Amino acid sequence: MTALERRSSASLALIFALRMLGLFLVLPVFALEAHRYPGGDDPAAIGLAMGIYGLTQGLLQIPFGLASDRFGRKPVIVFGLIVFAAGSCLAALAPSLQWLVAGRALQGAGAISAAVTALLADQTRDLVRTKAMALVGSSIGLMFALSLVLSPLLASAVGLNGLFALTAVLAMTGIAVVLWWVPAEPAKMVDAARGGLAHVLRQAPLLRLNFGVFVLHATQLAMWVAVPAMLVDAGLAKAHHWWVYLPAVLGSFVVMGATLFPLEKRGYLRAVFLSAIGAIAVVQLGLLWMAHQGTSIWGLALVLFVFFCGFNVLEASQPSLASRLAPVQSRGAALGVYNTLQSLGFFTGGVLGGWLMKHMGAQGLFVSCAVAMGAWMLVAWPMRAPAPKAG
Repeated sequence: MTALERRSSASLALIFALRMLGLFLVLPVFALEAHRYPGGDDPAAIGLAMGIYGLTQGLLQIPFGLASDRFGRKPVIVFGLIVFAAGSCLAALAPSLQWLVAGRALQGAGAISAAVTALLADQTRDLVRTKAMALVGSSIGLMFALSLVLSPLLASAVGLNGLFALTAVLAMTGIAVVLWWVPAEPAKMVDAARGGLAHVLRQAPLLRLNFGVFVLHATQLAMWVAVPAMLVDAGLAKAHHWWVYLPAVLGSFVVMGATLFPLEKRGYLRAVFLSAIGAIAVVQLGLLWMAHQGTSIWGLALVLFVFFCGFNVLEASQPSLASRLAPVQSRGAALGVYNTLQSLGFFTGGVLGGWLMKHMGAQGLFVSCAVAMGAWMLVAWPMRAPAPKAG
C-alpha cells in the first residue's frame, strides 16, 4: 500500500471501529438486560428492538450512498454520525422497551456504511482493495472481541442506558476522525459525473453479493438470539462469555490472514469464498445438534471459532468484490444497495430470530439458518472473481 492508502484504510477502519464498538457493546447483553424494561418480557419485542436498527439502516443506505455520489463522501459521513449519536442518546434515556426501539431506529438512520466503504474504494487500488477491506473487517472483529470482554463489566456498572451513552461519545469521536484524519476526497472523484441506481440493479454478480450479505447478517444476528443462553446453559456465567468469544475471534483473524490473502493472490478467491459459506452452514448444523443433544462449553467454542473464520473471510472479500464490480461513477449507489441488504439482514435476523425462538425454539432457529446458508451456496456457486486492475 502507498502512504495515502495506509492512512485512508486506517482512518476509515477507525470510524467503523468506533461506531461498531458502540453497537457491539450492547449486543452480548441486550437480550438479557432488555428484560428489565417495561415490556421486556416478550422475546419477539426484544428481537424487534435488536433488529429495528437494521430496518432503518436498510431504508436509508441507498439514499446515503446516492448522496455521497452527488455531494461527496465526507459530508454524508459526518451527517450520518450525528444522527447515530442522537439515536444513541435517545436509547440511553429510554424509559421502556418501546422507547428503546425508537432509539435503535434513530441509530440506524445514520446509515454511513456505503459512504465510508465507497470512500475507501475511491482511495485504494484494486490490487490492495481486499487488504483495505480486511483491515476494516478486522477492526470490526476486534471491536466485537473487545466488546465481549467489556460489555458484561460495563453493563454491570452503568447498565444498558450507560452503554448507549458511551455509544454516543464514540460516534462524536468518529466525527473528529473524519474531519482531521481521513484524507481529502480525490478531486477527480468529487468532480466526476456520478452514475445512478438502475445500472447497478441489473448486474447479476452484484445481485449475488447483495443476496449473500443479507443472508450472512440475518444468520449472524439470529444466532445471537440463542447463543448467549446456550452458553449459560452450558455452565458459563454471562460475565465470562468472552472466554469463548475472544479466542474464537482472534484465532479466526490468524486463519483469515493465512488463507484469504495468499489464496486470492493465487487465483483461488472463489474457492475460499464458497468454503467460508459452507463452513457457516456446518456451524448451524452443529448448533442444531447441540440444541437437541445438549450443549458443552468446548463444543460451543469450536463451532463459534469456525463461524468467525468463515464470517471474517466473507466480511473482507464481499465488499471488496462489490467495489470492484461496481462502475466507478456509481460506486456509492452500488455499495448503498449492498449495505441496504446487509442492514435488512440485521433486521430480519433480529425479528425472525426472536419469532423462531418464541414459537419453534432454538432447533427451529438453527434449521432456518442452515437452510438460508444452503440457499446462499446455490446462489453464489456461479460467481467469478474479477481480475484486479493495476491502477
